[in-house]
Amino acid sequence: MIADYLSQSIASFVGTACFGVIFQIPKRSLIQCGLTGMVGWLVYYGLDQGSAGPIAATWASAVLIGLIAHYQAIRFKVPVTVFSVSGIIPLVPGGMAYDAMLRVVQNDYMSAVELGAKAFMLSGAIAVGLVFSEVVNQLVKRVRAGMSRARG
Repeated sequence: MIADYLSQSIASFVGTACFGVIFQIPKRSLIQCGLTGMVGWLVYYGLDQGSAGPIAATWASAVLIGLIAHYQAIRFKVPVTVFSVSGIIPLVPGGMAYDAMLRVVQNDYMSAVELGAKAFMLSGAIAVGLVFSEVVNQLVKRVRAGMSRARG
């Protein structure tokens, strides 16, 4: 069990950091990007292995990645997309979408529709999770601004 989580950690960290290299993010942000993707993937993996299911696990991981990305963007003074886009990469259902298209080519339309629908739902969970984290960050900013005006 621990070896499984260790291998998942290493693979997600390396995959996320390598994606950052490909997209030329600042070198000083590579480790933080790798950690963001790794944490998000481990949350997904743990929830998916439990009873949450892949869609709920994807949503929860996307929310966490978005929150971490906002925090790191402020802390390291880089755009939030540096962390959120690279951090979300382990969750993207690209292999599933590829398999859906392969099934279309092979005339296995029932499997293609099933895989395509699942890839679509997972992609939607990523989008909704990132938007939800943005809403949470905006609410926190408003509350902090209201508190500072009340004090001032």
